[in-house]
Formats: sequence, C-alpha cells, structure tokens
Amino acid sequence: MEFTFLGTGAGMPAKQRNVSSLAVSFPEYSGETWLFDCGEGTQHQVLYTSVKLTRLKVVLITHLHGDHIYGLPGVLGSRSFQGAEDELVVIGPRAGIGFFIKTSLSVSGTYLKYPLVIHEFEEDGTVYEDDHFIVEAKALDHGILSFGYRIIEKDQPGELLVEKLKQLGIRPGPIYQEIKTKSHVTLPDGQVLESAPFLGEKKKGRRFAVIGDTRPCQAAIALADHADLLIHEATFSKEMEKRRRMIIIIQRRFKRPKFKAASAAALIMTHISSRYQKEDEARLLDEAKSIYPSVQLAHDRWTFHLNRQPR
Repeated sequence: MEFTFLGTGAGMPAKQRNVSSLAVSFPEYSGETWLFDCGEGTQHQVLYTSVKLTRLKVVLITHLHGDHIYGLPGVLGSRSFQGAEDELVVIGPRAGIGFFIKTSLSVSGTYLKYPLVIHEFEEDGTVYEDDHFIVEAKALDHGILSFGYRIIEKDQPGELLVEKLKQLGIRPGPIYQEIKTKSHVTLPDGQVLESAPFLGEKKKGRRFAVIGDTRPCQAAIALADHADLLIHEATFSKEMEKRRRMIIIIQRRFKRPKFKAASAAALIMTHISSRYQKEDEARLLDEAKSIYPSVQLAHDRWTFHLNRQPR
C-alpha cells in the first residue's frame, strides 16, 4: 500500500501545505487508488505525484467542511476528461455530499463518461466492501457530522505448495488457480480435492485508520485499535485550547507494551494548522515523540509505504 499525502494542512491552503487529501494506492490490486477527502487544489497536487486519476476507484469523505471537499468536482471532471470509464464510488455523510456533487456538476455543465455511484450514510457501520477490503465508519466529535474510517484488508490465501501437488501428479495449469481460490476442486479424473492442505499459512490482511477532524472520543480510539497504520489529524500543538487531540489517542491506545517495534512507523500526523510554519515542525514533532517516539509528520506530496507486518 502506498499513502501519498496530497494535502496536509487545515482550514485553508498555505505555501507549505495544501488542504486535506490523501491518496492510497494498491499496487497489489492492479494499482487501484482510493482518495480520502478532496480539498481545493487536490487535482493540481496530483500532477506532482505518481497518482493516476484514471485508477481512482473509491473516494471517502470524512465531513463536508470546505477544506475537505472543494476539490472534488474538479477531480471528478478531470477523471472523465482523462478517459476513465470505470465506475467510481463516492462515500460520505448523508448531510449533503450527494447534493454538493450533483449541484456542482449540474451548474458547471460537467458530463462524466463513467458511472458515478454516491453512497451517503449517517450511522456507524460498514459503508463499503469489495473483494479485498471492508470499510467501517464511526462518527467522531466535531462541529458538524464527521466520520473516521477503518479499512480492513481481507486475509489473502497462502502460497500454493507446488511441490506437494506435483507429488500427487497434479501438474501446473488452471487447476492451480482453482486450488488457491476454492475450498474444494474436482480433478480431471473426477477426484475431489480439498484445497487447504496444499496452501501455506494465510497472509493476514493489513488494517489502517484515517481519523478526520475530531476531539478526543471513544470512536477514534475504536477505529485506531491495533491498526497497522493510524493517520490522525494534529491541527494544534498542546498549548492551544483544543489541544492534544492526536496525543490523547496515542496515549490511550498505542502506548502499550504489546504494540511491538514492527509497528514503529504506525502513526502519521497530518491536517496541520496554517499558523505553524516550516520552522515550527521540529517542535511539533518533538512534542508528539515525547509520547510516541516513532511518530511521523506528513508533508505534501510525500509517500509512505505500508508493507505487511508479522502479527
């Protein structure tokens, strides 16, 4: 998985940080890409990265503040102009994401060459599922309805034990793929073969959480629970009135003895207030590291790679 931060600022664009947007690409799944939030200028940021809008499959919106959605009509239009024809799913709060998209496209006369599916929701639960992932959402504590997302990769089949199959006289061919994907297969001679003994240990799916704007709350803690990667807003430093949002989450969930060093890169701060300049970043990072030493501070157009971790 590749996490490309297209915008890491909060509220309004700044010279160093554009407003919120995160692209997650899955090279292991035909290179499909998901987008979390789409602030103003997102499609311009895309031009400086390896992200391809034609590979975009899912857009997840945390909430409807402008710094999280104003770039969405442009991205939808550009995806069409670039020739994409595959279906695109947009998921977001029932508070108006569908109305915003339809009105923007209608008023601007934007025609999409691809099917657009808009899924609105207003309650916690599973909001999306495909062959590879399940997406869960929980309402956070913000000024308007705001959701955090937990993405769970489904376990993958283990490696095919080829030598074991050859010992039974089963030669390479389409039957090998059937053994990987089906619990039982029928051989050419009519024999029914159970697949499990010929597969190695399953590859455990990864889990990551994207926490939108929020005050400390139980929902955020639940979403972050034992995730391989937590991406959390860190708008203000601890001396601000709305302080220590991200820090409290780390204290209550991540700072545990059983959270092993393999997950040392599991926390990334983003959504940084424009009041902080580049010279403030070291102080912000030191403040967070005093609680969780391996935390990282995202910056625009940076890509983080999440590999599979042993559990």
